Amino acid sequence: MNDVLYQYISELVGSENILQNEPMKDHTTFRIGGEAECLLKVPGQDEMIELMKCFHKLETPYYVIGNGSNILVGDKGISGIVLSTSEHMNRISIDGERITVEAGEMLSRVAAVARDQGLSGLEFAAGIPGTIGGAIVMNAGAYDGEMKQIVECVRVVSAEGEVLELDNETMEFGYRTSIIKNRPFIVLEAVLKLRRAGKEEIKAKMDDFTAKRREKQPLEYPSAGSTFKRPEGNFAGRLIMDAGLRGFRVGGAQVSEKHCGFVINVGGATAADVVEVMEEVKEQVKDRFNVELEPEIILLGEF
Repeated sequence: MNDVLYQYISELVGSENILQNEPMKDHTTFRIGGEAECLLKVPGQDEMIELMKCFHKLETPYYVIGNGSNILVGDKGISGIVLSTSEHMNRISIDGERITVEAGEMLSRVAAVARDQGLSGLEFAAGIPGTIGGAIVMNAGAYDGEMKQIVECVRVVSAEGEVLELDNETMEFGYRTSIIKNRPFIVLEAVLKLRRAGKEEIKAKMDDFTAKRREKQPLEYPSAGSTFKRPEGNFAGRLIMDAGLRGFRVGGAQVSEKHCGFVINVGGATAADVVEVMEEVKEQVKDRFNVELEPEIILLGEF
C-alpha cells in the first residue's frame, strides 16, 4: 500500500484498525493461511461505503471476510487488502418480529438474541460459526432451515460504492448461493423476519440441534465446516466414506473420521495439505461414483 492510500485509510478507519503483514491463520476457523498484505477492521457501514468508492477509483484489489469460517487462505498469503467486518460491524436492533443486524455479527449470537426475545426461525443457526454477512452470501443452512426463509431484505454496497436494498426475491437465494456470489456486492446489514414462539420451545430446539452437531461433527478440530456442497440426491460425506477415504491424510490435513464431509486441521496443516486432500477426494469420488464434488469452502489468496 502506498503512503497516500495508507494516509487516507488511516484517517477514515483509524490506524489502530490497520494491520499490515497480518497472519490470516489468526482470522480463519481453519487456523491456516499466510500473511495478508493489509487487513482492515472496518469500523462501520459508512466507512465500508467510502472504502468501496476509494478502491474503485484506484482499482485497488480487496477481499471481504467475516469470521473466516468458510475460507481457506493460501500459504503465500493475500496481496491487496482484506476487509474484516467481524469486530465492529455487529449492531443488532429489534422491532417487533424483525431483527436488523449488521454483517459482522455472529449468526449464533443473533440466534441467541432471537431466542431470548421469544422469536423463532433462527434455531437452525445456533451452532453455525459464521457471520450474518457470510451466511447471507452463501444462504447458510442446517437441519431444514436456511437464511432464505427468514431474510426480508439486505442492504448492500456495490464495488462502485452505491448502496442498494435487495428484497428476498431479488437476492436469488439457492442452495449455498445468492446473487452476491455472482456480483461484487458487500452485505452491510439485513432485516430478518421471524415469528413469535415460546422461549422454552425455541431453546429446546436449539439445544437439540447443538447436541446433534457435537455428536456428528468434528468440532474439536479447526476446519471450515462442510468442505463440499451436497451433490444432488446424495451426501458428500457418504460418498467420501464409501470411497474408502475416512481418515485420509496429507500432512496436517485429514478427512475427519467422525464426519467424512469435513476436512480438518489435526495440527500444523498447510493450505497445500488441504488442497491435496480435496483433490484426492474429488478424484476418487469421481472415479468410483461418477459424481463431481464441488467445494463449499472458498479459496483466497496465493497457493
